[in-house]
Amino acid sequence: MIQIITVIAKYLILIMCLIYTFSCYTMFRPKNKERQGDLLDNQVIYMFIFLFLCNAVLFLKTFDLKILIFFAAQIVFFEILMILFPRIYKKCSRLLINNTCFLLGVGFVILTRLSFDLAIRQFAIAAVSVLVTSVIPLMMHKITIWNKLGWLYAAAGFVLLSSVFVIGVQKNGSYNWVSIGGFAFQPSEFVKIIFVFFTAALLCKAKEFKDLVKITIVAALYVMVLVVERDLGGALLYFMIYLMMLYVATAKAIYLFGGLGAGSLAAVIAYHLFSHVQVRVAVWRDPFSMIEGRGLQVCQSLFAIGTGGWFGMGLGNGRPNDIPVRESDFIFSVISEEFGVIFGICLIFVLISCFILFMDISTRSRKLFNKLLCLGFGVCFLFQVFLSIGGVTKFIPSTGVTIPLVSYGGTSVVSTLIIINIIQGLYMLADSEEEEHERIKAEEEAEKRKYREKDYSSKNSGFH
Repeated sequence: MIQIITVIAKYLILIMCLIYTFSCYTMFRPKNKERQGDLLDNQVIYMFIFLFLCNAVLFLKTFDLKILIFFAAQIVFFEILMILFPRIYKKCSRLLINNTCFLLGVGFVILTRLSFDLAIRQFAIAAVSVLVTSVIPLMMHKITIWNKLGWLYAAAGFVLLSSVFVIGVQKNGSYNWVSIGGFAFQPSEFVKIIFVFFTAALLCKAKEFKDLVKITIVAALYVMVLVVERDLGGALLYFMIYLMMLYVATAKAIYLFGGLGAGSLAAVIAYHLFSHVQVRVAVWRDPFSMIEGRGLQVCQSLFAIGTGGWFGMGLGNGRPNDIPVRESDFIFSVISEEFGVIFGICLIFVLISCFILFMDISTRSRKLFNKLLCLGFGVCFLFQVFLSIGGVTKFIPSTGVTIPLVSYGGTSVVSTLIIINIIQGLYMLADSEEEEHERIKAEEEAEKRKYREKDYSSKNSGFH
């Protein structure tokens, strides 16, 4: 009987995910605020049904009451976030709140499947982070000097990024972790936020070519530090963020294509200089020839995705323990094995909808600094998804990058929630700018109409 219920639940879970994903895109269509509100309310219902089905299956597999208690805690947490945040910030993006909760929910479910202790830890980190970072939208409104601290950002970010050479520890082959009092974190996760601020602040003020050269040299130093730390994913992420922001700020295609060419040349040089780069490329080209060694991760990932097929094995029916680093870097493989490739594709589209929202805010922002911030964080978010999923599917060499909000990792969750709240602040600023623009436009139209009426009245008086 339990097996029948879990099989039925597998397809219902997939249906709820499909409906939720589709709703993410229908949200951009209606201009009517009431209609948008109804769609957002329905989206919340789909998400809660999805979470209920997942946790019901996990409970039926184990009959562990802790799963039900944890599920109740998630519901309370999401309800508080989705009710209080829009009341505090009346002009915030509810779609971004819903997507944040959905992605966190997927992460909690799959981590509960892998390790209940890890799921509880992730939940605690997320809850505290949401509470702390919820003041960021207010700070984006009240503090007006964000665009005046360009070189301060550059110096602070570089010092923090380079701190691993003094107090850093090696983890998963990369020397980009810092451990203080038993608490380990990746400085690069927080520095990427500072890096976007530094790039946006200086690019929006760059007047001459020499200004661009200075900014590019500093950005290149960031990338070089990451390469030396063996954080290849981070180096590529920072490079793409800067390149896209440079292109948008200058509107010159030569910088984009020149940067891509220089990046390709640097990749070739790195391949010949660093042995760990050669190993990553060799594993990518033919992981099955190294299946008993370094190619094990990619091979097990491909096996898991292939085994899951389109509809998945069902939650709790896969073999995730065969996949190395399954809770963080390779969590997409676990998701695809248990929920299916269709679910995995839906997850990608939900993440893409967040990127589209970031870009929509960028186009609506009237200040170049705000435009560049939205663009930088959008590229950071989407390219991180590309690096993570591209690596586990053998589309690109594995880079050890996590999926935002879904993968286990305190540093990643905190930094992503900071970015999301910065975007919320920029979303509200864009709304305020639009309202101010409409007000000024209405006043100008009223003045023109008044002038035309006065002019018409004077002409009629002259005629009589």
